[in-house]
Amino acid sequence: RILDLNGGSPPLTYKRFLHILSLLGDPEVPVRNLTAEDFQRCRAPDPGLAECYRVPLPVDLKISPESLSPWRGGETEGLQRLEQHLTDQGWVTSFTKPRTIPNSLLPSTTGLSPYFSMGCLSVRTFFYRLSNIYAQAKHHSLPPVSLQGQLLWREFFYTVASATPNFTQMAGNPICLQICWYKDAERLHKWKTAQTGFPWIDAIMTQLRQEGWIHHLARHAVACFLTRGDLWISWEEGMKVFEELLLDADYSINAGNWMWLSASAFFHQYTRIFCPVRFGKRTDPQGNYIRKYLPILKNFPSKYIYEPWTASEEEQKQAGCIIGQDYPFPMVNHQEASDHNLQLMKQVREEQHRTVTLTRDDVDDPMEIKVKRDHSEENISKGKVARTT
Repeated sequence: RILDLNGGSPPLTYKRFLHILSLLGDPEVPVRNLTAEDFQRCRAPDPGLAECYRVPLPVDLKISPESLSPWRGGETEGLQRLEQHLTDQGWVTSFTKPRTIPNSLLPSTTGLSPYFSMGCLSVRTFFYRLSNIYAQAKHHSLPPVSLQGQLLWREFFYTVASATPNFTQMAGNPICLQICWYKDAERLHKWKTAQTGFPWIDAIMTQLRQEGWIHHLARHAVACFLTRGDLWISWEEGMKVFEELLLDADYSINAGNWMWLSASAFFHQYTRIFCPVRFGKRTDPQGNYIRKYLPILKNFPSKYIYEPWTASEEEQKQAGCIIGQDYPFPMVNHQEASDHNLQLMKQVREEQHRTVTLTRDDVDDPMEIKVKRDHSEENISKGKVARTT
């Protein structure tokens, strides 16, 4: 129906998508909760089949309790998390996604995405629970930054992916900039295995590998670092890593966000580049997040935890970590790399202006409507760059 109302093609901007949704009205209400009576009709014809095809438990797969993820699966757990978050209605009504904290030790967002991705939670249930709370509030945040707006981002990428050829790759993708990314297996491996030499980036990648989840702004930071920010490596490579490691991996959302974060489509403030030092420091100046996921650095004083290479040799010895031996030096000079990559991106966008306009809204960045820009990003075009190496 969305495609029909948009003339047979997907709306390529979030603003246009919201307009089409306004013509459709709210989605259908979710079905009622199932009861034990409903399951009386769900019996295996052969009693042995139920045992043969039952879902295996961790003990059946010889998985030790110590190796289990902190994310417990299933509908029961998902519903408990849903109720826990909706209890604080003030938090629900005031939620604005860009203001959440990327390196908090506990999720500052709902953390419900794996449960939606795995089918453990009904998206429509969440939508209507939010609608009921909004209806009782005097004021509440709005899409694109509200909680309900996050669900609509999901549907936006689903819709675009459903009618865009080769959505999960650059070649043959009509809305994606065609960029000559570097092919550097060694650098890609360092990024993937948390060996970039930038503690905040490496802590994020470590959490991703250990737990299968990272905050959305942490995803922004490591994606920007891999692509247009520092390494100039294709977003497709990062997408594959996220698809492998994320519990909430979803092909359309994953690909859409990687195109966004690499400024290949959807996002057009390409001069904004996450500083791999300053962004994390702003919300966690003591570096507790780094100390948890990179214990090799835990004894560094706070003033060095984001830039341990700036500590003296004696201070490194006292911290029990010698840079270049126990933990790598930064793999790039951030200022030089980001300056160079910005010029490459500027040239690409000038040469492919027609493709750029396909996903361009009349709002600079729809995720920042009524939200002040995060000053830990760098606007290189104005000369505001933090030297990190």
